[in-house]
Amino acid sequence: MSGRRVWQASRNPELFCSGLGSNIVDLPQELNEFYGSMINMDDPKHFRLRSIVSKGFTPRHVTDLEDSVRAKAAEILDRMLARNPSGTADFVHEFAGPLPLEIICSMMGIPPEDYERIFDWTNTILGASDPEFGGTYERLMEVSLEIFAYAQALGEDRRAHPTDDITSALMAAEVDGDQLTPQEFGSFFILLVVAGNETTRNAISHGLRALTDHPDQRDLWFGDFDTHTRTAVDEIVRWATPVIHFRRTVTADTELGGQALTAGDKVVLFYASANRDPAAFEHADRFDIARPLQPAQVGFGAGGPHFCLGANLARREIAIAFDEIRQRLPSLRAVGEPDYLKSNFINGIKRIPCTWD
Repeated sequence: MSGRRVWQASRNPELFCSGLGSNIVDLPQELNEFYGSMINMDDPKHFRLRSIVSKGFTPRHVTDLEDSVRAKAAEILDRMLARNPSGTADFVHEFAGPLPLEIICSMMGIPPEDYERIFDWTNTILGASDPEFGGTYERLMEVSLEIFAYAQALGEDRRAHPTDDITSALMAAEVDGDQLTPQEFGSFFILLVVAGNETTRNAISHGLRALTDHPDQRDLWFGDFDTHTRTAVDEIVRWATPVIHFRRTVTADTELGGQALTAGDKVVLFYASANRDPAAFEHADRFDIARPLQPAQVGFGAGGPHFCLGANLARREIAIAFDEIRQRLPSLRAVGEPDYLKSNFINGIKRIPCTWD
């Protein structure tokens, strides 16, 4: 699908709705909301829930997190070096995976001893079609119920005993007198830890591969980091497009890009296609860290009410990750072929070997 059509459908939620599911395959509505939370909702329910949870993801809040994100990136790099004295490692396992996972877990008030369990749960949920992570519906349901129960218990504990974390803020937040129920928080928790971990992990992993394969772009960015960071981060997201697609359902007879559509038709927004649209991007198949921000890439969605709530945080994590690599381990590079996730939904890298001098 062209970028223009993706933008058009995304910004017209009344005509292209999310409440009937965002996956290509239909799921019962209760499962839609269980797995996707806000992703599979329309207004007014979507607006109410997003209004509550957005209080934890304001630009100011993300800015306040910058020092802790940078400290975490440095800590994880030190850990990678200490555990791999040979100078080779799996970049996903040692850095790209732990960084966003530990940041989001810390923000949510999850104790460090549970990080590995959360990581395994997210791998299973988004890797449900990959035999390495279970590959069965039964395993998916088992893990989903485990993480849902964990989240409900965490939410109920923070409502009774609030601390300085996003879970406490979300459980206490009100919009027109409404608060999140423990059940709503459970579903949102799944969305947050999965989306907040998996997409940024894969953007960083694809980013290392792209900078390794295009050393001129690496030199350009690392040679004048502040000048190019904003465009470089968005180019990494465009290049990687971690989420391949989302679906919408047509609510009334209409047309999109000259194609007649009937109420009930499914429309799939292929972000990977839109981000390679030659009508939108000059030399769309070229990795260019100085590419202008307009036209905008759609790796975080294409506007509208479902634009990624964590886009600001993801951009900061990606920028800080590569800034720490630039300053502390500038020779770090990918070697060999990545091991890709078997998925038609996530453009994921399970493992990518890396080395440094």
